[in-house]
Amino acid sequence: MNLRHVLRARRGVTAMVLATGLVLTAAGCGGDSGDDAKEPRPSEKTDGSGGIGGGDSGGQSGGSADGEPLAQVRGGEDITLTVNSARRESGGFVTLTGKVTNGSGKAWVAPGWEGNESELALRNKLSVAGAKLVDKKGKKRYLVLRDTEGRCLCTSFGQPIQPGKSKTWYAQFPAPPQGNDKVEFQIADMPPATVTIGGGE
Repeated sequence: MNLRHVLRARRGVTAMVLATGLVLTAAGCGGDSGDDAKEPRPSEKTDGSGGIGGGDSGGQSGGSADGEPLAQVRGGEDITLTVNSARRESGGFVTLTGKVTNGSGKAWVAPGWEGNESELALRNKLSVAGAKLVDKKGKKRYLVLRDTEGRCLCTSFGQPIQPGKSKTWYAQFPAPPQGNDKVEFQIADMPPATVTIGGGE
């Protein structure tokens, strides 16, 4: 074999080695390393609140598309109640979320907001357990849902709200019939807040 054939054979082997290396490199880059499995999918990510109503949900169904609250009322002691969203959930209930702002100059302890039932008052201090949804069209009033131990399916603030501070809240109620979407949210001595329920199955 002369020198020309030897050089040509070596070039062919080199080209083959390079091509094989490129194929293996591409396969390594395109493979699943397993890291993606550790990252939660978008549908599994949370807002860090640890539960429903941890934040402002104005963009959801049942909330204002431009981020404006559905309703806002002000009561005694300069307390402002905001309703950010009201939506039907699968399972036949309605979830409302919002915010309470203490505009007074002293700590606010949510007087009467836990309701006047002895069971509610005992197990749900500093909460929105006494809230009601009034369906005027259906002529019915819906109370906050509770578990078998008498705890409401709603926010418990845990401690007084300090002057100038706000806290988010949520409350769940039995759902009025489909079509009865305009309701009033009522709690303690606050003026009723008229909201329209969105969402649905």
